[in-house]
Amino acid sequence: MLNISKHSVKQEIDKENLKSLREVESKVSKKVLRRMLYSFSAVLLIILFLPWTQTIQSDGNVTTLKPDQRPQTIHSIIAGRIEKWFVMEGDFVKKGDTILFISEIKDEYFDPNLLSRTEEQLQSKELSVKSYFEKVQALDSQIDALERNSLLKLEQLKNKLIQAKLKVKSDSIDLVAAATNEKIAEQQYDRLKELYDQGLKSKTDLENRNLKLQEAQAKKISAENKFLTSQNEVINAQVDLNSIQAEFQNKISKAESDKFTALSSMYDAEAVVTKLQNQYMNYSVRTGMYYITAPQDGYVTKAIQQGIGETVKEGASIVSIMPADYELAVEMYIRPIDLPLMEKGQHVRIQFDGWPAIVFSGWPNTSYGTYGGTVYAIDNFISENGKYRVLVAPDPNDPPWPKALRVGSGTRAMVMLKDVPVWYELWRKINGFPPEYYHTESNSDHTKKEKK
Repeated sequence: MLNISKHSVKQEIDKENLKSLREVESKVSKKVLRRMLYSFSAVLLIILFLPWTQTIQSDGNVTTLKPDQRPQTIHSIIAGRIEKWFVMEGDFVKKGDTILFISEIKDEYFDPNLLSRTEEQLQSKELSVKSYFEKVQALDSQIDALERNSLLKLEQLKNKLIQAKLKVKSDSIDLVAAATNEKIAEQQYDRLKELYDQGLKSKTDLENRNLKLQEAQAKKISAENKFLTSQNEVINAQVDLNSIQAEFQNKISKAESDKFTALSSMYDAEAVVTKLQNQYMNYSVRTGMYYITAPQDGYVTKAIQQGIGETVKEGASIVSIMPADYELAVEMYIRPIDLPLMEKGQHVRIQFDGWPAIVFSGWPNTSYGTYGGTVYAIDNFISENGKYRVLVAPDPNDPPWPKALRVGSGTRAMVMLKDVPVWYELWRKINGFPPEYYHTESNSDHTKKEKK
């Protein structure tokens, strides 16, 4: 009852007949509640000063540590038509095992004798190159022979020109001698004629002297004729020399022109040979691409292209395969604000989907069902989801991860940071502050030693 008035009425009430009032006044709930509140407040105060491990939590999924160990799809390099399957989904294949066979769908590759005919064309062009090469060699020999003949012929004509010049010189000397004889004969004739006029010489002597004068004049004319003839021979020798030079030059030029024409044809044929060789190798490699083989040991997980007779394009995915040997890892995505807190080697606690766990993010040592990991790699470029990707590898100092894990399963990861009081963590959460970035003394000393 409420004791509002100063005048109590307890004495006037018969409590023996009022059971409810008697029960209420006999309760000690008020004291118990007070004690409970005090106890709860004390416990809460103690909890606020307990250590709390700051964490960066993120959802992720199981992947592999190396890119070549992750699930992959096998593509067809060429377009084709599916003819036969050699595997089924779930089969284990080794590297090089045939998965399926495709046939050709492009008309330029329909010829079954395409390789042999291309090889015949290649051989014909190679023979053509050889023929042009031999023609070039023959023209080189011809040019060498013409050059040698021209040297000999020119030497011969030069000698002939020298002989002609020497003959001109000899004939010029004979002409001078004949002219001298003629002059002497004229002088003798004039003296003899004066003697004849004086009656000292006979007419016979005068006629003999006149005859000798005429002989001297005839010899002079003959010498002049020889001198002119030898001069003509010099001119003829020079003309022959120039003619022979021009003739051999024309022959050599024509042979060199034929040689360059043959070289041009040979180079064109060599270009065709190279093109045919490239084409032949492309055809040869293409025939080996009709059989789609496994790139590595693994399990065929899904046939993307199905049935018989379906056509596939270049680069189309045919089947997906999961490598048999792989090292598991976890990829998680963190916010940009948490990126400065991340570094390689940090400890991470991971909860895998499908494995029961009791997780206390602030007290990782009391958690059950989580597994340890270490930060293996951190992306330097932001992902499409606006976060940074972090790759976590198994911690060798912790128990191994479950063997039944499969790539692609979900995870919940917690990166371990600094130990702080609970009240500080609550205050940080309320204000929206990021976790604290810190280094232990041992880590900082180790970093300094590495820098030194």
